[in-house]
Amino acid sequence: MKAENERTENVKNKGRERIYVCHTYYHVYITFLKELKLRAQCREEGRTAGGATLVLSKMSNDFESLGERVEKTGLFEEVIEFDEKREDFFPELAKWRKGTGHFLGNLLCRIIFTRKYARLESDYIPVDFREYGDIYVFCDSDPIGYYLNQYRIKYHALEDGLNCLKNFDAARYDNRGHFGLKAFLSQKMNLIFVQNGYGRYCIDMEVNDSSLIQYPCSKYIDEPRKALADRLNDEDKEIILKAFIRDMEGLKRQIDESCALGDKILILTDPLCSLDVRERIFRDIIDMYKGEGMVFIKPHPRDTLDYRRIFPQYPQFDATVPMELLNFFPGLRFKKVVAVLTEVKAIGFADEIVRLGEDFMDKYEMPLIHRQNEQIGIKRERN
Repeated sequence: MKAENERTENVKNKGRERIYVCHTYYHVYITFLKELKLRAQCREEGRTAGGATLVLSKMSNDFESLGERVEKTGLFEEVIEFDEKREDFFPELAKWRKGTGHFLGNLLCRIIFTRKYARLESDYIPVDFREYGDIYVFCDSDPIGYYLNQYRIKYHALEDGLNCLKNFDAARYDNRGHFGLKAFLSQKMNLIFVQNGYGRYCIDMEVNDSSLIQYPCSKYIDEPRKALADRLNDEDKEIILKAFIRDMEGLKRQIDESCALGDKILILTDPLCSLDVRERIFRDIIDMYKGEGMVFIKPHPRDTLDYRRIFPQYPQFDATVPMELLNFFPGLRFKKVVAVLTEVKAIGFADEIVRLGEDFMDKYEMPLIHRQNEQIGIKRERN
């Protein structure tokens, strides 16, 4: 108790009450929504919000100059880059990941792998997480989850994407076979690590809507994303736009020009398949819908296909802008928004939304690659 009190006092003195670990632009967007809500509540209650730190992991995304723009908003006390390392960065882990070919041997290898991975990752951790009161981690399946659990640091997990556990229950898919035992070894004994609410030191996991997730977890808590976005005032939206929009004048000009057009179709890309197959997918989608109106393309932030080179005839939005920010422009309206596997529930700027889904993807790759939930017994909704 004395140590915990000293830690609390240390956090209070340093003003480091919260830290958010983000791996994608969407994660940063949700962090802004959460932090703006918290600060508004603190103002209403007459208390101070304290300082918050934003950590940008470079493992999955090139955040270009996002950190600098975030710092200029003044919403966060500091913005830190995190050189998070995947397991293949450490060659000494390979033999433990490979396993032995039988269950008990594989389990022993996994226990060793979990401990070694956390120790190796510790050299790249950019802050002392013990200095913070609340730690929020998006996608704790990444190395940060291994580190926090092995070093017994409690944290709050947040879902990787909107309704992602409904579409892909990664914890159960990654741990097919003896899931109950593996969850016990992670949640109760901390011998291995299972993500998304099953880690020993995961306090809770924030999801958009737990009623959509077939297999419940006692640590799931609901924080509807729509409610977070709906409470934003004009000042809040301006803060978010300043952080995410690299060329505001250019975007406004693009939107103004689009408003003068007739029917418009927005196609959202996904980082699917190999690049050549991905190009074929989006050529086919454009051919399917270009007869209904002017086609616009919004590349996914992690999509490395060069759409501007391949489809120069179609207007394109900046890939780094979360699609949810298009809701902030009331004059922008599309006849239809089309996505493949992207969750589209947050879109409020379209008359019709089409999610092509798994049936569509079956034509381009082996169904088992994108039908993960069906491999763990989750019945698929019809698209």
